[in-house]
Amino acid sequence: MPLNRAIRRHISLCRRPLIGWWLLCLTSVSARLSRSSWKAETADPPGSLITPYIYPVTWPEDDIFRQTISLLIVTNIGAYILYFLFASLSYYFVYDHTLMKHPQFLKNQVYREIKYTVQSLPWMSIPTVSLFLLELRGYSRLYDDMGEFPYGWIQLIVSVISFLFFTDMLIYWIHRGLHHRLVYKRIHKPHHIWKITTPFASHAFHPVDGFLQGLPYHIYPFCFPLHKVVYLTLYILVNIWTISIHDGNYRVPKILRPFINGSAHHTDHHLFFDYNYGQYFTLWDRIGGSFKYPSSFEGKGPLSYMKNMTEEKCNNHAGNGWKNEKLFNGECTKHE
Repeated sequence: MPLNRAIRRHISLCRRPLIGWWLLCLTSVSARLSRSSWKAETADPPGSLITPYIYPVTWPEDDIFRQTISLLIVTNIGAYILYFLFASLSYYFVYDHTLMKHPQFLKNQVYREIKYTVQSLPWMSIPTVSLFLLELRGYSRLYDDMGEFPYGWIQLIVSVISFLFFTDMLIYWIHRGLHHRLVYKRIHKPHHIWKITTPFASHAFHPVDGFLQGLPYHIYPFCFPLHKVVYLTLYILVNIWTISIHDGNYRVPKILRPFINGSAHHTDHHLFFDYNYGQYFTLWDRIGGSFKYPSSFEGKGPLSYMKNMTEEKCNNHAGNGWKNEKLFNGECTKHE
């Protein structure tokens, strides 16, 4: 196949609608760009100039060091984009900034959450990339052929459901284990500094903590068949979910409250320590005896506390004869 046509083919694969494919694209496209046969297959002079700036011409496309570098670059860039994009959207459009006036909200907390995350993500990526590398080199059970309809699609749907329940189970036990007194102080405690979290706390982990809680996502495709695009899409979506359970938005449809481990559940985990270890569901917390019905659903959560505190201060001012007084940047206005 002529090289220009091959490159166009690989770029077209990169434009598939499912977002997860980007992780494998850089390695694939960069492989084509650096093939030693470039000059023999095309007379385009710029090709010979571009290639050395991407990878040495002598590096074969399946070179393990070349693949490692590509994965490190893509994983880190992707992680930062994912974190800042979705945490920022959540912070500005979902997060209730009233929580920042809570007594347990730390000074300069948002800055500290971001700083801790920025410092930790590159270290988390090193062991993560080693697993991506094994998957890329064919040691997992990942596949890219949908198979015959409808069985291929049925298998895909079943794999998505089993992925969620399998990883939720492992994360529950890993997370609970990180609360053991022998490891908590050194590894997991940095994430529990944030009692009243913001979306930027979602990835503010010790690197070992962050890698261990992400490990189940990699274990699954080594044990069970999973489509490559579905795998990488789920990997991105679960990171977005991690942001969402730190966003302070406690509104959940009543019908889902007994089953979904959302922001209200995870807020109580940060506040009360020994409850609600699950990632998506409440199943394993119920089995393990660590389930706690969220205090926010009982009118006792952080937002309820702030509302009661504001009303109390408003009433105190009203009792002292203040009228038409705006308190706390407009949170309460007394009218008589």
